Amino acid sequence: MNKSTIFVLALICGVIGFFVFQRYELRSIDGGIQIVERTQEQGVFGVSAPQKPAIHAGETIRVASFNIQVLGDSKIEKPHVMDLLSRIIRQFDVVAIQEIRSRNQDIVPRFIDLINATGRRYDYVISDRLGRTDQKEQYAFIFDTASIEIDRHQLYVINDPDDVVHREPFVGWFRARGPAADQAFTFSLVNVHVDPDETDVELDAMDDVFHAVLRDGRNEDDVIILGDFNVSDAEMGELGTVPGLTSVIQSMPTNTRKTKQYDNLVFEAEATSEFTGRGGIYDFLREYNLSMPHALEVSDHLPVWAEFSVYEGGKPGQVARRRAIHATR
Repeated sequence: MNKSTIFVLALICGVIGFFVFQRYELRSIDGGIQIVERTQEQGVFGVSAPQKPAIHAGETIRVASFNIQVLGDSKIEKPHVMDLLSRIIRQFDVVAIQEIRSRNQDIVPRFIDLINATGRRYDYVISDRLGRTDQKEQYAFIFDTASIEIDRHQLYVINDPDDVVHREPFVGWFRARGPAADQAFTFSLVNVHVDPDETDVELDAMDDVFHAVLRDGRNEDDVIILGDFNVSDAEMGELGTVPGLTSVIQSMPTNTRKTKQYDNLVFEAEATSEFTGRGGIYDFLREYNLSMPHALEVSDHLPVWAEFSVYEGGKPGQVARRRAIHATR
């Protein structure tokens, strides 16, 4: 083979290599490496956006709740802590976050950049700053755009004219990616952080919150209340008396020291048949072999999670019957 032929072959290989590099990326998936076509992110619930995420091929999604314990200016400046937080978030498809506490509105965008530093494509929505005192907090939902879409026009904070709860719950409406739109699991998430000094009053109001979201005009029967309840599953007050309501976390501590149960996901079992029965606590202290002081730098809470089918009704090709719900928020 002469030098001219070698040069031409090298040039052709270079052009092909450039094309592959531009159009494809290597990702670690389930312990292996796959070549995945670069795609652009798509808007939520059918609304176009500049980019489209990779197609979600999984049969299930994992929904989590995590009180990050004062996610603010001090924590965001600790690289080792934020690295661990980013690793934790990547374990889930959508995470309800509590206790974002900063007047600086770039905290969550910076966090998202860290989560996406490995090539993932998470996004977020965030509430206003809520609370009766100067120490206000925000809720957020952080979600993987490859597996979850959100209707940004349907976000709202529960109306509480009588000031019954310290921080009004934050509500979002989601849909799993993968199945056809009319067969995909849709669900409402109600992000809560119950005041530890007012658990009796606030939990007695949460059943009203549950029913208000059921009747908010969207005809959505899959309503999942998740967050920091500051009580065990046996102490849910009037919320615990809602017929058929089930708690994913039962008789298990959810704080990092493993002495108390605070966090949970609750929903009506018959309506939310998409629940696979799998859920629990993500013990990052054990997962990353942390000392207790190091773990407490991350948070004094452990994430809690539950797994759901991506199909409405829990089975491919099945469209779940929705209850007739007629009301407006």
